[in-house]
Order: sequence, then structure tokens, then C-alpha cells
Amino acid sequence: MCILKVNNVSISFGGLRAVSDVNLQLGKGEIVGLIGPNGSGKTTLLNIISGIYTPDAGAICLGNEEITALPPHARAAKGIGRTFQIQNLFFAMTVLENVMIGLHKDMQTGVFSAAFRLGRVKTEEMIAKEKALEALKFFGLQKMADRMITDLSSIEQRMVEIARVLVTDHSVILLDEPAAALSPATVIQLGSLLKKIRDEKGASIILVEHVVSLVLDVSERITVLNFGRVIAEGKPEEIKRDPAVLEAYLGKEGSYA
Repeated sequence: MCILKVNNVSISFGGLRAVSDVNLQLGKGEIVGLIGPNGSGKTTLLNIISGIYTPDAGAICLGNEEITALPPHARAAKGIGRTFQIQNLFFAMTVLENVMIGLHKDMQTGVFSAAFRLGRVKTEEMIAKEKALEALKFFGLQKMADRMITDLSSIEQRMVEIARVLVTDHSVILLDEPAAALSPATVIQLGSLLKKIRDEKGASIILVEHVVSLVLDVSERITVLNFGRVIAEGKPEEIKRDPAVLEAYLGKEGSYA
């Protein structure tokens, strides 16, 4: 079952075509890797899918609904979650508070209610706390809920970022280089976590990543971009042997680190 479709999407910036006629499909409970050289259009494509950019041509469909014109917050409400290349954590907050931020859009109480600590806001905070703790439990971080985010290791901070997306039960998760700055051992740990999210949460994931070994390990299918165009797509074993991919990105001997 296809949950997300990118149909012939293109976008230009100042006359430079950043993404050109890209097609991509994401099935329910599937991990699709998106790889390519720096500047190939990977993050730009995620920005189009999440609504940060509106494409010059083409369409984005979530299920049977076209969402091309919807802003980011509306897409998030429909189930598209996103992490970014640069960590977007609040270092003056606890681990629990960082995850609870992900529920802010779902809370109905306004400034007036919050100011006077009315019953509704207390109830919403309690529900949000329970959901955040459940998300942290999924990653084995519930005992760190009251610690400052700065006390956590790099892999634990990545987990908190992803937990903040999972806390609102997003059906589609866009991950932009989650393995950045992680050690080889923690990259393996991250791979296991991504499979766990797919298998136990039923989430569909688009993974943009330069650590190709991670993409090859967790993805059912891989799409390869170069200069904004799709140059290959297929199963990991097919991508590893594709001449165009070897020439443009992996190197003639293949580099999977």
C-alpha cells in the first residue's frame, strides 16, 4: 500500500534547477533510502515533502489526498514528521520537556487558560507528559526523562529528536542525516532503532543519509539523486552494483562507510 507519492516534482532557485522531475513512492511500513552527493537535492526534496518549499511543478500526495499546497503545520497534522540535519533540541530543557514540545500543536488551551492554570490545561499537560514518557520508554530513555538534554550522549540526543516526532504518531517520518557525527558503533544502534520504529510502530520512513552502510542495512528500496535528478532506484543489492551510482557517488570500488 502506497502512503506517500512524489509525482514529477521540480523546483528551481535563481534559475538553478535543484530538483528535476523527481518521482518517489513510499509504502506503508517501509524504509526508503535517499542518497546522493552533496548538493544533489536530497534535503531540498525533504523540504518539498514537508511543505517548507512549494514545488514549481509536480505534486505531493499523502494517501489519496494531494497536499502540494498545504503548509508544514497542516502536513504535520496529517501525519508527516521531520527531523533536520542540525539538531533542533532545546538545551535549557529536560529530556521530557523536549519530547513534549512535539505535542504543542495538538494542545487546545490558549495563553489565558495557561496563565490561570485552569483545569483543562492541567489535564492536557498530564496527557502530554504520559505520551512523552511512553515515547521515551520506546527508546529505553524513560529513566532520563528529568535529566537535562546536555547530559545525554549523541545517540541518545538523536533518539530524543526522533521520539519528539513519534510522540504524535506520525505515519510518515522524514529523517535528514540522523547518523551525522555518530560513531560506527552508534550507527549500528541507530539502524536497529529505525527497524524497530518500522516494525513496532508501523511508520514509513524516508532516510536521507551519507552513511551508506546504514542506508543499505535498513532500506527496502533506495533512490539515488545526482544534480537534482533520479539516476537510480531499486533494492540495496541493485544500487550497490549500479554503474551510474558507482560513478556518481559510491566510487568505482564502492564505498559503504
